[in-house]
Amino acid sequence: MDALQKGWFSEVDKTLWPGHCFSLECDKLLYQGKSKYQDVLVFNNKKFGNVLVLDNRIQCTELDEHSYQEMISFLPLNSHPNPEKVLIIGGGDGGVARECAKHPLVKHITQCEIDEDVPKVSKLYLPGMAKGFDSDKLILHIGDGFEFLKNHKNEYDVIITDSSDPEGPAESLFQESYYDLMKNALRPGGIICCQGETHWNFSDLISKIVNFAGNIFPSVSYAQTQIPTYPTGCIGFVLCSLEPNKCFSTPTHTFDEETVEKMELKYYNTEMHKASFVLPTSFQKVLNKSSKNYVK
Repeated sequence: MDALQKGWFSEVDKTLWPGHCFSLECDKLLYQGKSKYQDVLVFNNKKFGNVLVLDNRIQCTELDEHSYQEMISFLPLNSHPNPEKVLIIGGGDGGVARECAKHPLVKHITQCEIDEDVPKVSKLYLPGMAKGFDSDKLILHIGDGFEFLKNHKNEYDVIITDSSDPEGPAESLFQESYYDLMKNALRPGGIICCQGETHWNFSDLISKIVNFAGNIFPSVSYAQTQIPTYPTGCIGFVLCSLEPNKCFSTPTHTFDEETVEKMELKYYNTEMHKASFVLPTSFQKVLNKSSKNYVK
């Protein structure tokens, strides 16, 4: 791949993040191929461990993946009173499935991943994440999440969309029609949580999503987490609820230290849940203006 030059991988994308890039040394190339949908690359870096790259964009590394996987999972799960039935769209590395399966109230997990090569490659090179596929709670469906939702109405308590960036296979997952489909697939009181990009690069896009999501759902909010190998070092989540005035920053379920230890959580805890909704002043003003249904 062109992104590999002189032993280094550089995430160069003049469209999504012009003027800057993130680079990691490639200590060992582990896998390089092209699936039906995208280029797939896995390499090892001495600091970050094995690194999964799709279409020249870093998806996860063994060192820091937990901050993303835990937050995109437990922010919605711990905001729902009884998240028995969960749908994951995307998440082909298995990380979100791994975290959802840990939650004691979750009984059934359906995962819809469009690219069958991603779980296969992850099982070989990211076993710590791909072990999520081994859960008895999980049924994995290979197919288009957008199309899957059209055939499932009023089924899920929580829907989590773990997508790549808004180009290529994941582009449709950042559109108003997709949020409509998710709403229709929820049970009463249901919650969705979607990968929501970073405000440093995508403030306008996030504002647009919050605007149309707020027209579909009676409550919409935004949280963020730290992850050094994503552009700008952070990533956000758009959360929506069918419950009016839902305050996501006050979790319905809390984890004590014993529970955090038992669940082998490395990033998420109750205080981190609350803190993730505290946003920079200028960006908070943007979101406040984006929708009348925005809840801090």
